[in-house]
Amino acid sequence: MTTDPTSTRFWTASSDRVLSLEPFALMGVVNITPDSFSDGGQFADQEDAARFALQLVDEGATVIDVGGESTRPGAERVDAEEQVRRVVPVIARIRARSNVAISVDTTLAEVAEAAIEAGADIVNDVSAGTEDSAMFRLAARTGAGLVLMHRLHAPGDDSYSDRYTQPPAYGDVVRDVANFLLARAEMAMAAGVARESIAIDPGLGFGKSVAQNYELLARTSELAALGFPVLVGASRKSFLGAVTGRTDPEQRIIGSVVAAVAAYGGGARVIRAHDVGAHREALLVAHAVLRGAGM
Repeated sequence: MTTDPTSTRFWTASSDRVLSLEPFALMGVVNITPDSFSDGGQFADQEDAARFALQLVDEGATVIDVGGESTRPGAERVDAEEQVRRVVPVIARIRARSNVAISVDTTLAEVAEAAIEAGADIVNDVSAGTEDSAMFRLAARTGAGLVLMHRLHAPGDDSYSDRYTQPPAYGDVVRDVANFLLARAEMAMAAGVARESIAIDPGLGFGKSVAQNYELLARTSELAALGFPVLVGASRKSFLGAVTGRTDPEQRIIGSVVAAVAAYGGGARVIRAHDVGAHREALLVAHAVLRGAGM
């Protein structure tokens, strides 16, 4: 196991695609949902969604993350059939027009398989394979990249980070998240998923208080030391608004960028963002600073 957070330079996104993480990879968000916390209902039309994805590619996205079920706190569940109906035509349209890597944001293997058949490369599973036992076998069989994320509760049982009356219970939030992600990665590898196909995500905003989210950001290097690419998605989340006073998620761009740069400084090399262009510019400057410091 490496302890060097800069040593993970590539991520195998599929059997025929390896993503360079030098200096970073940007994952642009395309939600085909009526109820996502920031952009719900924005892309009900599949053609509009595909065009927006291509715009994100022009802005610098190296991965497009397509989701058909909101994971915001309190969101209602969406069955596999409806998720497939939402995401597959969009993925097929993107793939027909671009060679960009595509991930599908789902916890269900049935949805993931349909997405892969339509042209997706990566499965972004916010349950880290705990919700559908077939997910690891699917990733192993198809060679798909796999994102394993930590969450304390399913969305229906969760709360926004700034609305907890008592903070979620952890012994040490960073150590607990790291131990969970390592255990899930080991289980995925035991099921046949290649180590180089796995990325890990601390799940900012998922079952963490405002303070716990910032502690995870401050100690990103401890997650990077596990030796897997670290994906961080702070974009527009409520814990940013808790310190900036921005109640509208779309007005949290500056906070989102600062959080991404902080995570990057700690070794995160995959950044999930709504505002791709702003993140790209900030991360390029952060990379130049780190390079100037000999890092």
